[in-house]
This record gives sequence, C-alpha cells and structure tokens, in this order.
Amino acid sequence: MTPDQWPTAFTARIAQGMREARKTAGLTMGEVAQGCADRGLTEFTEHSMKNLESGRKVSITVADFVVLADVLGVPPVSLLFPLGATATVEVLPGQEVSTWDALAWFTGETPLDQPAAEGTARDVLDVFRHHGDLVAAATSSNALAKERRRTASTTLDRARRATLLQRAEGYEEHAFEDCQELRAFRGRMHERGLVPPALPDELAFVDQPEIPSKTEDSE
Repeated sequence: MTPDQWPTAFTARIAQGMREARKTAGLTMGEVAQGCADRGLTEFTEHSMKNLESGRKVSITVADFVVLADVLGVPPVSLLFPLGATATVEVLPGQEVSTWDALAWFTGETPLDQPAAEGTARDVLDVFRHHGDLVAAATSSNALAKERRRTASTTLDRARRATLLQRAEGYEEHAFEDCQELRAFRGRMHERGLVPPALPDELAFVDQPEIPSKTEDSE
C-alpha cells in the first residue's frame, strides 16, 4: 500500500468495524443517525452512515468517530484495530505490525525496557494505570475482609467463631495496608499536580485525613 492510499484504507477498516458493530447491535442506519442526534451530533445523518459504509465517505472526524462508537456500544480502539479479526494491520504508512502491538501502541501500553521519564505522556499513563491497579486491589481486599467478618459474626459455634474472627483480622490488616498504599499513592499524584480519579463510594474513606485501623463493616 502506498502512503497516499493508507488514509483511505484506514478509514475503510473503521467503516467495516462500524458496519459489523451496527449489525451486531441490530441497529438500522437511521437508528444510528438518531443516536448521534440524541448525543448532539446532528450533522451525522443516515446518508452519512450510508456513505461511510459504502466507501464513498473516505474520512471521518474524531468527533464523529467517538460518538459513533458510543452509539454502537463498542470501545473506540476496537474500531481502529480489530483485535481478533485480523493478525496484522498497517498501523502507519508502510508499517505492518500485529494488531495487538498496534492497539498497545495506541493506548500507551507498549512495554519499555526502562520506566518512562517522569512527566512524559507515557509516564502519566503508567501512573494512572497503577492507580487503577491499587484501587482494584483495595476494593477486593476490603470486600473480602468484610465478608470474612460477616461470616464469623454469624457463626453460632463459639470455637469456630473465634477461629474465623482471628482469620478475619488478618484479612482486615491486609485491606488496611492496601488502603494505606492507595492513600499514599494518591498523595504523590497530588504532589505532582495530577488529579486522581474519584474513588468508589466504598473507598471514599481513603481520602479522609485518617484511615481506620480496621475495615469497618458498614453497609
């Protein structure tokens, strides 16, 4: 493929993904256009969709692209790089790589031999991904600790109850440490001038001045 052919081919790949997603969702072109209008994109009509799917429309704006992805109910990146449908893609003119490598490059997940330099775009992506991992760990450990405490508290056998309560304390300590780590990491993000994502309700206490020494079993 020549460099001047690549933009058209790239758009055609997106259009094919949109056509497949539309059919999977059971939507007509008119319904897609109405979905765009409902989201404030009134200029993308049923005729626009027909032209895109037929190949008569050889380019698409970023605004059209993200709204259409939402209407079709698919992650935008999956329209750019059809993971699972094709082994390789021409990610840039003359650069054929595996579809997974193309997707990872686009989302900033391409492995590096060394950590990204602080302050770079890649570094910021890594910081937020790590924050997401910490939130997931804290959410999981807190839920497990509460479950263990609840199970112990509803056990009638005294000996078994004592054993389960002792085990629950271990889970609570683990959850406490996860929350401490998350709180410290969010503090470092603030120090760097980064705004951390809002925490889920069950972890809202992490942003309070003090973290409880034990996970509270509050509903």
